[in-house]
Amino acid sequence: MTGRAKKIMKAKMKPSGQRAGQSRAEQIRADEVQHLMNTYKRPGVVFVRGRGCRLYDAEGREYLDFLGGIAVNALGCSHPALVRTIRREAGRAVHVSNLFHNPFQGPLAKKLAQYSGLDRVFFTNSGTEAIDGALKLARAYAYKRAASSGSGGKAKSRILALENSFHGRTFGALSITHPVKYREPFEPLVPGIEFVRFNDVADLEAKFDETVCALVVETIQGEGGIYPVNAEFWSRARALATQHHAALIADEIQCGMGRTGRYFAYQKFNSLPDIVTVAKPLAGGLPLGAFIANEEFASAFVPGMHGTTFGGGPLVCATALAFLETLEKENLLAKVRERGRELRAGLERLAARFDFIREVRGEGLMLGVEITMDGAPIVAQALEQGLIFNCTHDHVLRLLPAYNIQKKDIQEFLKKFEAVLVTANAAANAAKSVTSQAAAASASQAATNNNTNTKTTIKSNPRTSAPSTASSRSAALAASR
Repeated sequence: MTGRAKKIMKAKMKPSGQRAGQSRAEQIRADEVQHLMNTYKRPGVVFVRGRGCRLYDAEGREYLDFLGGIAVNALGCSHPALVRTIRREAGRAVHVSNLFHNPFQGPLAKKLAQYSGLDRVFFTNSGTEAIDGALKLARAYAYKRAASSGSGGKAKSRILALENSFHGRTFGALSITHPVKYREPFEPLVPGIEFVRFNDVADLEAKFDETVCALVVETIQGEGGIYPVNAEFWSRARALATQHHAALIADEIQCGMGRTGRYFAYQKFNSLPDIVTVAKPLAGGLPLGAFIANEEFASAFVPGMHGTTFGGGPLVCATALAFLETLEKENLLAKVRERGRELRAGLERLAARFDFIREVRGEGLMLGVEITMDGAPIVAQALEQGLIFNCTHDHVLRLLPAYNIQKKDIQEFLKKFEAVLVTANAAANAAKSVTSQAAAASASQAATNNNTNTKTTIKSNPRTSAPSTASSRSAALAASR
């Protein structure tokens, strides 16, 4: 390495520090602009700490958080049970290889099996990895059945997913994600994928045959705009999967682990999936996902077929156990249902007042407010007012608050949200007025121009009709000849 190269390397490795005249937040943003890949559109705010459902930025300003890290911070920030557990385990062993046992994987797997009604668990780092693992398990099961049949037939491999779906950003999960904007930049993706129209039983029946090894369903579509699968579709999906020995995979990464007031959203139906994926709230904010399967499908995996370096480490599994124990001790599933009813009732009242609100939908504390205008400006205005939520699918305002929010938090949210909607309504009406005035002015100008052109034509040729009359006479004369 040359002397100049060494100097450049040394300069890059030197801590940046806060530059003169820059605030802490400005320095953080500057470092991100220079060194992070360009994958997120972020507002200028920099959050530095949180407590409960409140976040605080670098300037100390408080925000009411109704997004929860996109359904991750189910107990809010700095919950005492989670803080105690993380501190304890950080002083013991943060990581132990999956080549060995640790004290928390088994107990956590047992709880997840009990809650889900399924049998065996594989731990991952994230939701998208859980989806990819579930797809691998479905394919492995199909190969196992083909091999055991003795017929020498080819194993089924087709996978069905739903239109409007979002399952993640790794290649497998991306392949079963429906919107073209996510898939197109990375094609070709995994082959053998076909999409079924959402909640369309006839389309499902037309596409589900003996070549299908899995159907993947978000029990409630999250990124797609908070759309719940209906009971008829779920029931038919279950029947077809059983008939064709295919896996019914429920993606509950966003809607599972208590978000709807049940441990799993599919528990409102009268049948189980073969595999379910979970992640977001599972470890209360630490990265942990899992896929859970019944014994029949789980048996398709043998040692060496699947693995992970970090998934299911002692610190994250201990924290996930603390999260689940808190759900039980604080009776949070019942509180999610109660707070969800209060929040929805308040949103319905606002929908009756503002005609640009098309629909309020969802379950528990997973709610969407569909509007007829672009949602991004409303999200930005709310942030300025100290309120956090986001917009998905361009027109759906998505609310995913912590499970332990209080009634007063919901009242505060509804009051601030109403103020934001008032501003949005005024802006929309002002824009309509400007558009109407511009249209009227344009029409008036067009009429004036038309009138002026008519007068000019007549003035410049006062005997405009004469040629026509003369022509008629000439024609008549010619005819008489």
